[in-house]
Amino acid sequence: MSAPTPSFFRRNGLSLVLAVLFLGFLAGQMLTGWNADNESRMLSGQDPLPLREYLLSGHFISATFENWESEFLQMGMYVLLTVGLRQRGSAESRPLDPAEEEERIDPGPTPWPVRAGGMARWLYANSLALAFMLLFLASFVLHAWGSWMHENEERATDGQPPVALVEHVAGAQFWYESLQNWQSEFLAVLSIVVLSIWLRQDKSPESKPLAAPHRQTGT
Repeated sequence: MSAPTPSFFRRNGLSLVLAVLFLGFLAGQMLTGWNADNESRMLSGQDPLPLREYLLSGHFISATFENWESEFLQMGMYVLLTVGLRQRGSAESRPLDPAEEEERIDPGPTPWPVRAGGMARWLYANSLALAFMLLFLASFVLHAWGSWMHENEERATDGQPPVALVEHVAGAQFWYESLQNWQSEFLAVLSIVVLSIWLRQDKSPESKPLAAPHRQTGT
């Protein structure tokens, strides 16, 4: 008798739970950011914004895409760096021996872009890094737009003239917003790369087996 087909949640539980957590925390950010911004507005003698207007404000757009930008940069760079670089003993690294890596490929139908060859194969071979880089660029642009809007909103409150987008992006505040997140993302990646050499989490694909020696590279 064949094994019963796993339920929909069993097949997709990781993505579903992560999506619920993302939406829950995003909703929390919306509400707390809305309240915090309105508190600041009232202290400066301005009228509070309704939630719908807040979600189109520079305060919300800048804060949201500032974080997304750093996440997509981290993942895109990590995907690219792990192509050619190794860390002996890390579960997050490809094996040092190419022959060992070939043994780990599961048999199964080859995806059609690989069979097609040419440009389709090249795009498929680089699709993960390309997707992350496009998401990073989109988030970077939206962060710049939101941050610029927010600066001009604050300048209008103080009775100052607005600045151009190019001037804002060339300024220290915009890059401070970006770099404070970028450095933390690469610290997080460095942590899992190095800590997975010696530490374990039973049954996690991000960890080596409990009995694996520290020198084993890859999961």
